[in-house]
Amino acid sequence: MVEQIRPRRSVLYMPGSNARALEKAKTIPADALILDLEDAVGPDKKDLAREQVCAAARSGEYGHREIAIRINGLDTAWGREDLAAACAASPDAILVPKIDGASMIRQIGAAMEAAGAPDKTKMWAMLETPRGVLRSEEIAGASPRLEVLVMGTNDIAKEVRCAHRPGRAPMMTSLGLCLLAARAHAKTILDGVYNDIKDAEGFEAECVQGAELGFDGKTLIHPNQVEVCNRAYAPSQEEVAQAREIIAAFQQAREAGKFVVTVGGRMIENLHVEQAKRAVALAEAIERSN
Repeated sequence: MVEQIRPRRSVLYMPGSNARALEKAKTIPADALILDLEDAVGPDKKDLAREQVCAAARSGEYGHREIAIRINGLDTAWGREDLAAACAASPDAILVPKIDGASMIRQIGAAMEAAGAPDKTKMWAMLETPRGVLRSEEIAGASPRLEVLVMGTNDIAKEVRCAHRPGRAPMMTSLGLCLLAARAHAKTILDGVYNDIKDAEGFEAECVQGAELGFDGKTLIHPNQVEVCNRAYAPSQEEVAQAREIIAAFQQAREAGKFVVTVGGRMIENLHVEQAKRAVALAEAIERSN
């Protein structure tokens, strides 16, 4: 049985204080948008950003795009008010920064309930500290409202004191631990941002790497990154055709009383069929959202 899939290949941060950017986001082919009240907004514009972002989330003008609001941390001067306003705006999700343990997830969940957040508003958690990475498994299992883990790779690099390098060898331990946590609790997990918006080749390589590692999608900082990211995190036409062939061949084998079949010279068993069904389901979900 393949789970219901919501494509989250490309998830674009949009600064909440920039009204033009929020308007432009209505036409960008990203699967999801993070309307940001935190890092992309200066202290003097926090109130304006909160007002604009919540109005955008309530507007219903973003089509199929999933809308998440990233609030400031609850330990900041703006966090509590951000959370209350975001709950009232009823976005698809509220993204909370610097989660470092299950207790924070439970605290935020209780605050969302108290603020009247509807059931449809899920929680997303940023993993961007050493403690958060090390506790990612307990974080991922802390609440049924928690749906997505988001890698904060810039902050991880800063805290761990590791270098940004092509291939990301210094980051692999953090990425791997969080991936395992997400899969252990059936959560979506998004790779971190790529900082050099002019390095198209490096960006594409990192998208391909993230998809091969097992991430569901990637967070982005520029609209020009969306289309490349969408391609990298979607099964190709050839992959979908092969997946359908695997499903059909295995079904025929089962009807003949067999549990293993050969397709294209490869031995196929049930685990390969489940992978094929997921590829087809993702392709169909992407097609529905276009």
